[in-house]
Amino acid sequence: MDNKINFSIPDDVIVRVRQLLTEVTTTLQPYLIALTPAERQAIPKMSDKTVPFVEKTLDYCTSAPQFAPTYMDRDALAADMKVVNQLIPLFRVVKQLSDGLDDTSMQAGAESYVNALSYYNSVKQAAKKDVPGAKAIFEDLSKRFVKARSGNGSSPESAD
Repeated sequence: MDNKINFSIPDDVIVRVRQLLTEVTTTLQPYLIALTPAERQAIPKMSDKTVPFVEKTLDYCTSAPQFAPTYMDRDALAADMKVVNQLIPLFRVVKQLSDGLDDTSMQAGAESYVNALSYYNSVKQAAKKDVPGAKAIFEDLSKRFVKARSGNGSSPESAD
């Protein structure tokens, strides 16, 4: 595995980023809502193709208002689209950040795990050869690989 994570993020950078993210969250909090999973599933979704459609509809509501149903609230439509146009660019930036954080932490985790497995396999071999001190380390680390008890009451097995 390539060692792509060959750096360390300074603690002061992490502290500053946390402060900035907290500030962003606090600033936007009054304007954000939370949907339940059922609500998320039930509502119509606006995609890249839908935005121009809704924007054109808003324009037509102004230029040809006679076609707007009486129950339609044009001002609410305009206000909702303003929020969409404000939040979508922010969402794109946050999505890029989220993807970068996810990819980097996943790679760092993979590299850490592969190195830990190398150590584990080395200590496992040392324990098999009765090298002093290896057995205690192996037994401690091997707890990671113990399978949960099955429904038939049999004892856990080692997955090494």
